[in-house]
Amino acid sequence: MLFLLYRLLQDSQAQRFLNFLRYPTFRIVAAGVAALLIGLFWGRQFIEQLRLTQHGQDNVREDTPDRHQTKKGTPTMGGAMILVCVGLSTLLFADLGSRVVWVALLWTFGFGFIGFLDDWLKLSKRNSKGLAGKKKLALQTLFYLVGVFGILCTWKGGVPHLLFETRITVPFIPTRHFNPDLGWLYVFFGWVVVVGTSNAVNLTDGLDGLAIVPTIVAAATFAILCYVAGSGLHIADVQEVAGQQRLVSTPLWRYLGILPVAGGAELAVFCAAMVGAGLSFLWFNTYPASVFMGDIGSLALGGALGGLAVLSKNEVASAIIHGVFLAEALSVMIQVASFKMTGRRVFRMAPVHHHFELKGLSEPKIIVRFWIVSIVCGAVALMTLKLR
Repeated sequence: MLFLLYRLLQDSQAQRFLNFLRYPTFRIVAAGVAALLIGLFWGRQFIEQLRLTQHGQDNVREDTPDRHQTKKGTPTMGGAMILVCVGLSTLLFADLGSRVVWVALLWTFGFGFIGFLDDWLKLSKRNSKGLAGKKKLALQTLFYLVGVFGILCTWKGGVPHLLFETRITVPFIPTRHFNPDLGWLYVFFGWVVVVGTSNAVNLTDGLDGLAIVPTIVAAATFAILCYVAGSGLHIADVQEVAGQQRLVSTPLWRYLGILPVAGGAELAVFCAAMVGAGLSFLWFNTYPASVFMGDIGSLALGGALGGLAVLSKNEVASAIIHGVFLAEALSVMIQVASFKMTGRRVFRMAPVHHHFELKGLSEPKIIVRFWIVSIVCGAVALMTLKLR
C-alpha cells in the first residue's frame, strides 16, 4: 500500500519525500522488521486469547510419543498470527501490481484456510482426525489451480495462455546444457511442488520450534534467489567478443545461470515478511512452547514455500532448500511402504523426528540439530548458483 501510495503521488513533494520506497532493498528489510514487530507486540495478547478460547481442550496429536501428553492444554492455531504478520507487511511494502505477489498471498492464505478448517474440526469434535485427507487434497488442488489459471494465465478466445516460464533449471547443471521446457506439463509439476511442500511442512510440525526455523531459513534463501532473479542487477563479466577478451555488463541472473523472474524483487519482500513473522512466532514457540502452530500455520507456510519454489523458478533446487521437510515426508512414505509390503517398520515412529525421540534423544537436541541441517541445506542451495 505504501509503494502504491508512492506511485500515486506523481511529481509531488510528498513523492520526493517517500523516494526511499522505490528501492526494493529498503522495502525488503522494512517488511521483515514490520512483521517481526507486529508479532512481538501483539503475540502475547493473541496467545492469551487462544488460551481462553481453547481452555481444557486437548491439542496434542494421538500419534505421538507418550511424553507429548505433558503438553496438553497448550493453545494451537498460533499460525494465524504468522498469517496476519505476513499479510500486513506484504500489503504495506510490496508492489501490489505484481501478479506473483498476489499468487503467493493466495496460496499462503488459501492453504491457511484449509488448515483452519482442519484445526477447527479437531477442536470442535475433540479428536485428532480433522479434515479428511481427500477433502484436504481437493481443496489444495483448487487453490493451486485458481492461482495458475486465475492470475498466472491470460485468456484469449476462451483458451488459457500461460504467463510464466515453463522451463526448469537443475542445480549443478548450466542452463545452456540442460534447460527443458515442460510446456503444459509444468502445471502438474508445479502442483506436485506446491502441494507436496505444504504437506511436508505439516508433517514436520511435531516438536516445539521444529518447523518454523527451517521455514525461516528457506524463506531467507528464497529472498536472495528472488532478488537476484528479479532485481535487474548487472555484473561486469569477462567474455570473448570478436576474438578479444572484454568486460561486458551481464545481468546477474544470466551470469549465475538462473531464469529471470518478473516481480522477483517483490517476491523478496514477501519472503522477508515470512522471515520476520517466523522469528516473532519462534519467540513464543521455542521450547517449551507457549503456543502451537497448528495446521493453519504449517499448511499455509508449506504452501508459501512451495509457491516460492515455483514462482522463483527454483523447483528442483527446493528439494535442497527444503531438505528437512523432504526428509520428514520421505520417512513417512518409507514407513508406510515398508509396513504394507513387509509388515515391518523402518523407523520406530514416523515422521523421523519421533524416531529420534523414541531412541532417547531429548527434544531440544533433536530440534537444534534439525535447525543446523536446515541452515546447511540453505547454504548448499546458494552454493549451487555459482556451480551452474
